[in-house]
Amino acid sequence: MTKQLMAAVAMVLIAGSVSVPAQTTTKTSKTQKRVVKHVESATEREIRELREQMQSQQAQINALKSQNAEKDAKLATAAADAQSANAAAATATATAQSVSSSVQANADAVSTLNSTVNDLKASNSGLAQTISDTKKDLTEKIESPLAIHYKGVTITPVAFFAAESVYRSRATASDIATPFNSTPFMNSGQAHVSEFNFSGRQSRLGGLFEGNAGTFKLAGYFEADFLSAGVTSNSNQSNSYTLRQRVIYGQAATQSGFTVSGGQMWSLVTETKKGTDNRTENLPMTVDPNYHVGFSWARQPAIRVQQKIGGLTAALSLEEAQIIYSATNANANFFLGNAGTGGGLYNATANYSDNIAPDIIVKFAYDTKHYGHYEVGGLTRFFRDRYYPNQTLATPSASGAQNDTKVGGGFLANARFPVTHFADIGIHTLGGTGVGRYGTSTLPDTTVHPDGTLAPIKAYQGLFSVELHPTKKLDIFGYAGGEYAQRTVYLSTVGTDAGKLVGYAPVSVATSGCNTETLPSVPTSGLGSIGTAGGAPYDPSASCGAATRAVLEGTAGFTYRVYSNPRFGRLQYQGVYSYLKREAWTGLSGAPNATNNMVFTGMRYYIP
Repeated sequence: MTKQLMAAVAMVLIAGSVSVPAQTTTKTSKTQKRVVKHVESATEREIRELREQMQSQQAQINALKSQNAEKDAKLATAAADAQSANAAAATATATAQSVSSSVQANADAVSTLNSTVNDLKASNSGLAQTISDTKKDLTEKIESPLAIHYKGVTITPVAFFAAESVYRSRATASDIATPFNSTPFMNSGQAHVSEFNFSGRQSRLGGLFEGNAGTFKLAGYFEADFLSAGVTSNSNQSNSYTLRQRVIYGQAATQSGFTVSGGQMWSLVTETKKGTDNRTENLPMTVDPNYHVGFSWARQPAIRVQQKIGGLTAALSLEEAQIIYSATNANANFFLGNAGTGGGLYNATANYSDNIAPDIIVKFAYDTKHYGHYEVGGLTRFFRDRYYPNQTLATPSASGAQNDTKVGGGFLANARFPVTHFADIGIHTLGGTGVGRYGTSTLPDTTVHPDGTLAPIKAYQGLFSVELHPTKKLDIFGYAGGEYAQRTVYLSTVGTDAGKLVGYAPVSVATSGCNTETLPSVPTSGLGSIGTAGGAPYDPSASCGAATRAVLEGTAGFTYRVYSNPRFGRLQYQGVYSYLKREAWTGLSGAPNATNNMVFTGMRYYIP
């Protein structure tokens, strides 16, 4: 509808609205008298319809306005709600961010707490393990102490208990200790009988005493066994052999490697496993307590000093001296010692030399980590006797007696090295003048000149060893050794002895009887009484003037450790076979030899 039309319609409506009330009033007045029926004209109808349309449109307009107002209100509400929502969203975002930060912080705190808890668990677990280990260690030390503690001294017991046996194809009237230089020649009845003996006498008792005084580490050590015979000892009933001093010494050591030891100990000549340290002696693994031919050793009183510098050890030892003497056709124009004096606490049945000075031994040892242990050294010995030049006169006289001193000595070298993880090889040598006493066979150190002055004898000793360790329980070993004493003889030009050979192993000695068995001594009692030791029927009788040239021995054996535990100790068995040969110097009827086959067995229990 156009603006003009709307304006026309509005005018008609206005006019109609003015005229209608007047007519109505007239009609009403007139209708009070009579009813007049009005017929609506077309114009009025159009006007009425237009009015109705206008009203309808107005109503629609009002409705639209109302709807618009409602929408505006809703939009305002929605805008407010949106604004509120945005604010809430911002608040929620801030809250979320704060919560996220809190959550992250909480997560970090939880992670830290978990880490701390894990650390605490680990710490507690370690602490529990430490407590358990400490408890176990304390219980172990209480129930199974490694040593006994007395004030500031630690005491470690040392002991083993042995049951051993020996079989020899030629009897020597000996326990398990073999007198190598006394294996009988064929003239002795003992060369035609064997012997078998059981023994427990090598069982050992001892202890190590240690005290750490700060500047010095102090130590004392002793060992004792029963390989000694008293005047009442025998094997008839109680087998009451005496306890003997084996090793006993005191020691002081500094942190710089300087050590002083004094007492009875292994000679410095003896090979060691580490430096020149006591208690590391490298002994053959045999059952025989006299060890093996070719092995150089002694146990005697000594004073030893040593200094370690890295793998090198230098040592000096002053040791008790004794002389082993042997001679044929010697004159009675000298002496070098005497039988022991009971009041001086020496054995009255043993001979002792009158020593002028101790034996002096120097040794250098070098230890390597992978290539073994090596030793070189030397020893100096002093031999003195008193001789009587006028003893050979027609009228013997002690006037003009003098003391004579000779100096001897030798050189030693030892090497022991691994060829594989399971095998070790050892080489031992000692040679010089007057060194026979330090060999296992104890060949003589010196003989004598016709005028009564001493003459040291050249001697050599050597030992080759192979020791296999196929398992932790089993050792297999083999040894080959020999000892030699040189013939040392002088032609006498003195008095009635002129032309006589004097000394060690003269060729003029009769050896014809050394291979011919002789009759035993005639019993002195018809009742079969033993009588004195060595009397019939304990005297197979043998007479042979041959002097030993060399003693040789070859050995093979094994050691099997049946059980070994640091708490309960070790049980082991040994089996050893040795072949021994004694060779004499040639005399008027040749050079006799003596041999022996020996089998040793041993069972030992070592305390832990």
